[in-house]
Amino acid sequence: MTILNLLIKPSKNLNGSITIPADKSITHRAIILAALQNKTILIKNWLQSLDCLRTLYAIESMGIKAEQVNANDIVIYGNGLNGLQAPSILLDLGNSGTALRLLTGVLCAQKFSTKLTGDSSLTKRPMGRVIQPLQLMGADIAAHQENFAPLIINPVTKLKSINYTLKIASAQVKSAILLADLYAQRRSQINEIVATRNHTELMLDYLYNNSHHDKSITIPGDLSAAAFFIVAATITPGADLCMPNIGINPTRSACIEILKMMGADITISTIALHNNEPSAEIRVKHAKLHGITIPVELVPNAIDEFPILAIAAACATGTTLFRGAKELRFKESDRLAAIAAGLRTCGIIVQEFVDGLQINGGVLSGGTIDSFGDHRIAMAFAVAGLVAQQPIMVQNTQNIATSFPDFVAVAQSAGFDIRAI
Repeated sequence: MTILNLLIKPSKNLNGSITIPADKSITHRAIILAALQNKTILIKNWLQSLDCLRTLYAIESMGIKAEQVNANDIVIYGNGLNGLQAPSILLDLGNSGTALRLLTGVLCAQKFSTKLTGDSSLTKRPMGRVIQPLQLMGADIAAHQENFAPLIINPVTKLKSINYTLKIASAQVKSAILLADLYAQRRSQINEIVATRNHTELMLDYLYNNSHHDKSITIPGDLSAAAFFIVAATITPGADLCMPNIGINPTRSACIEILKMMGADITISTIALHNNEPSAEIRVKHAKLHGITIPVELVPNAIDEFPILAIAAACATGTTLFRGAKELRFKESDRLAAIAAGLRTCGIIVQEFVDGLQINGGVLSGGTIDSFGDHRIAMAFAVAGLVAQQPIMVQNTQNIATSFPDFVAVAQSAGFDIRAI
């Protein structure tokens, strides 16, 4: 269902257990890497969001067969590293920067030309960061103004491995290099100033270095999606919420560390490991938060959670400051500007920096919020509606479907007073 606007009213009934959708980052990588195997791969609990469907449609348009075997699982009939075929259509990746950047790493090694594009938001997001290292490997990639989609990728004789230091903390850039390196010597060395999410490395190790012949990939629940409900339970009086099977990869869990530093009551139990990825049950109870200065070293691995962390900060006592997050200006929206605008609408004092925000905790007044078409901004302010003095209307929320298609239903099951209008 396309959601245009959401109306959220205050609620104090967040209790029970909810199911969080599968991890978006891991689903993208599973689909792409399964397509490049010389075997059939069963992907369990994949995320059927618009972003991940774009990745699936792209590999299907290049001759890879995929079959949904039940409500949650899909089979990818891999055709090997050299088994992709030239697509007969333009590959439109919609709103998904992950799909565009990761597929660029794969497609620069193919023996056919491809053209990749996306929606109006995606074509404004910087791609030079991934093009430059791939060109050092020998790739032939042309971009609009050398930095933006559409990208035209032409075949080359061969790629070479490189020793490359990431200029920004980006798992997408790192992953594009690693995927291209499958076609080189698998010897590229990537140096990170700050460690970024390592889902690609873990999956490559599982698929290429693990001796099991029959492979399946199980996708855990998405911690970035769970974060909305972690904060929701934290700020709502009387809340006690459980979320089983959530990915707790250490390169993704900085948001939990930040919230605990602010005073959140978060318990992690029932830890399991599937295809190198750890998961656990997360239980959250209401707690009084206090403002902090977020350590800059935690920022890169909580970058997707800052919209909802900002809501936590707005509900905390005192001031919360974070810097070193300039990357938020280059997401589906300028997230720093979008967060600041929304909080100010709700009566919160915010100081905006080029690379961060200072948020003075207070009382959210309610109001009408523009999500700027950004799924994470939309869901963050839906959570704010739980504790605002007046209802919050969040506008332009259709892109929630890119990462969390059932957000409204899950929120209602958790105890939100939320409806689409």
